[in-house]
Parts: sequence; structure tokens; C-alpha cells
Amino acid sequence: MTDDPKTLVSTEWLAEHLKDPDLRILDASWYLPEAGRNARQEYDEGHIPGARFFDIDEISDSRSDLPHMAPRSEKFTSRMRALGVGDGHQVVVYDGAGLLSAPRVWWLFRLMGQQNVAVLDGGLPKWKAEGHEIEDMPPIVRDRHITVRFQNHLVRDVTQVSAASKIKDHAIVDARAGNRFRGEAPEPREGLRAGHIPGSRSLPYTTLLNDDKTMKSPEECRQIFEAAGVDLDKPIITSCGSGVTAAVLALALERMGHKHWSLYDGSWAEWGMFPTVPVATGDA
Repeated sequence: MTDDPKTLVSTEWLAEHLKDPDLRILDASWYLPEAGRNARQEYDEGHIPGARFFDIDEISDSRSDLPHMAPRSEKFTSRMRALGVGDGHQVVVYDGAGLLSAPRVWWLFRLMGQQNVAVLDGGLPKWKAEGHEIEDMPPIVRDRHITVRFQNHLVRDVTQVSAASKIKDHAIVDARAGNRFRGEAPEPREGLRAGHIPGSRSLPYTTLLNDDKTMKSPEECRQIFEAAGVDLDKPIITSCGSGVTAAVLALALERMGHKHWSLYDGSWAEWGMFPTVPVATGDA
């Protein structure tokens, strides 16, 4: 792969730059309850040297009943200053699943106007498999100013997605597993209807990953989007269960050179409980 400090970098790249003074590493591990994993505990037991823990559920909009919605600019600013992450830093985000939740934090930084952020391809599993160092010591944090410029075009709400579904002026792509998209499997969150946004296409995020949880090449990803029936000439809205794996699709689109994409932050956690929006089942 080609290392790109604005999208995706390899474990080799990180190993070479680990001592750079302006590098900041974030462990953004996050799991659904059924995974039976405690992200914070795993971080405390061992993480990439210098990494700080980014709590996706805590660094969110606490006013919303929906899970880990994007925080207000002020909260993001305060939390990043507390983590010692700010202007002039190159940020690298990883997770303990390989490539699952780290792209969500990449998207959050982009949403806040920060460009110098990349996901670690293959994440902590690949880093450890290659014998790279891990540590259990907390990092030394120094306050750093961060400039936030909220990028409204990178996020969509239920009203905007509903309009896009009706007008069909956007391609809507769903990162959930195919059986959830088709409405054949129950949702992990109680009270949600089963199915998908009318007019959306199914593209499980796992299809974009290799066996070692690294992301497939931009050309391979393009072929997967096309095979899923996604019109790449349209602006694209990515969706999933709660706005986490939708960011995997967004990262792939960015690497493909598709600049007109946005993420439906509420995703199915919102759409599936909204009684006034329609739900489709089956393949399309």
C-alpha cells in the first residue's frame, strides 16, 4: 500500500515515525457489547507506545439519546486538549479489532477540520503480530491548542437522508452485514425495526478488508462499490448501525479519490426507531 498521512498508514510507517516529536497516537478501540471486550481495560494492559485512549462513547454528544453522536466543537476541543492533541500534530488512530472503529475517529477529526490524521492499517493486531513494542505506561500529556472548523458537508441527519432517499440525488450505502440490511437478522439494539433505508445499497464494511484486517487497494475498493450497485458519479452518504463502520466506507471513498461523501451520524440506531420514515427489506 501507499502510505498517506491523511488517510491510511502502514505499521512499517508508524514504526519508522514512532519517535517523531509531533506524532500523536490514539487508541480508538470500541466494541459492541456482544463482543465481550473492554476497550479501556485492554488499552491499560497494553498499547502502542505513547498512545492515548480515545473514548468514542464519552467524546460524544451527551445531550443525544443516540449512541456516540458527534460531539459539539467545544467538547471535542476540550477533550483533545486534555489528551495533548492539537495543531501541528500528525495523528495516527488505531483499534484493537484491526480496522473497525479507528475510521470513526478519523472522520471526527475531519469533521472538526483537522486534516493530518490517518488510520493505522491492520491496527493493533497487525502491530503485535509483527513483534512491535507495546507498553502499559500512561503517556506524558502536555496541553496543546487545537483549532476546530466544523465541516457541515461531512455529516447528514435523518431529514437530509430521508430527502436523499426520496429524491435519489445521492447514493446511500449501508455498511452493516447483509442479513441485517435485508431485515433477516434482529438488530443488536432493542426497539429497532429490521431492514434498510429505501434506495440504499448493501456494502458490508468487511468486504473492503483483507484477511489481516488491512484495507484493500483503492482500485479493489472501487470494484467492490461498483459491484454493489453504487453509482460513484453521485455524492455518497454512508450509513451503518450507529455511525461507526460507516466511516470505514468513508475512508475507502476518500482513498479512492471520491471527495463528495458524507456520513449519516444517527444511522440505523436513529432510522430504525423513527416511526415516520419508511423501511425496506430484501436485497434492494
